Amino acid sequence: MFNAKPLITLSTVFGLLCVGALSSSVQARDLTVVSWGGSYQDVQRQIFFAPYAKDSGHKVLEDSWDSGIGILRTKADGPDSGWDVVQVEGEDLQLGCSEDLFLPLDFSRIGGKDNYIPSAASECGVGAAVYNFVLGYDKSKLKGTPQGWNDFFDLKTYPGKRALRQGPKGNLEIALMADGVPVSDVYKVLTTPEGVKRAFAKLDQIKDQLLFWKSGGQPMQLLASGEVAMTTSYNGRVTNAINQDHKPFGLVWNQSLQTMDSWVILRNSPNVDIAYGLLKEMGKPEQQKLWPALQPTGITAVKGIAQVDPKVLADMPSAPQNSQNILQIDDKFWVDRVDELSAKWTAWSAK
Repeated sequence: MFNAKPLITLSTVFGLLCVGALSSSVQARDLTVVSWGGSYQDVQRQIFFAPYAKDSGHKVLEDSWDSGIGILRTKADGPDSGWDVVQVEGEDLQLGCSEDLFLPLDFSRIGGKDNYIPSAASECGVGAAVYNFVLGYDKSKLKGTPQGWNDFFDLKTYPGKRALRQGPKGNLEIALMADGVPVSDVYKVLTTPEGVKRAFAKLDQIKDQLLFWKSGGQPMQLLASGEVAMTTSYNGRVTNAINQDHKPFGLVWNQSLQTMDSWVILRNSPNVDIAYGLLKEMGKPEQQKLWPALQPTGITAVKGIAQVDPKVLADMPSAPQNSQNILQIDDKFWVDRVDELSAKWTAWSAK
């Protein structure tokens, strides 16, 4: 039997394409914000994401990640990655901005640069949090109290396995401080081939007792399970484990490594206006002042800092007793050397 077929003309195709394009623009996906997951992101949801979604009427979806410029390059390559607003570390901010992975920020849309501490306002990012990598330990497993990274490497006095974050950043600096390099000279030494060899040689001393973590919640899990006696960790995770979960843990501020994360908007985000709305919400002093009590890391809104309860300030990196003899992570160093030292780290790990 003869079947009649509809006639499809060029004008019909053009019309369908136009309708499809219009439909696509009208049905743009919901905003997705990406952070570090776990209890850290739970607090962000409570203080920032949920209030913005309620007040604006825009749905806010979430994802989590463990950082890495390679992931950002992949996400920014194409019409839409599925991500919009992402919390990034310092070297990823610099690299991503130089490679046009992020949108340059218009600070007039998020409260103005004067709303933030000076270091929080950059071309492509706005400061999210200031925090330290500290030495965390289980008091119930140690007879003494560790004072610095030298004790982290002292398996005789403080027996038990150790945990480090996977990757060279931070660990090479820690190894040099443990080997006696003063905080002020760490990067001076690490810029030399001899300094890099020295750092890896120090790590060799405890390599058979090392475990490695990736996500921010893992260090406290490793301590709580008894798998390790000491670990590197974000200061806020240890403090919350002590104050909220009542774990028998301690932390060492001496020789801790301080850095700042930033919020960025990916260049291929279809939700730029909504993303700016969320950034503005997260920069409000009245919202930021709530953060340290639940997640004791430094905030970046100037007026918010002034409103933080003094009792809470005692657990923050900015407290005078916590800010002595600390190392500021050199983001420029890692921008220049991350590929080289990551390759060396991978080779060392495989041995």
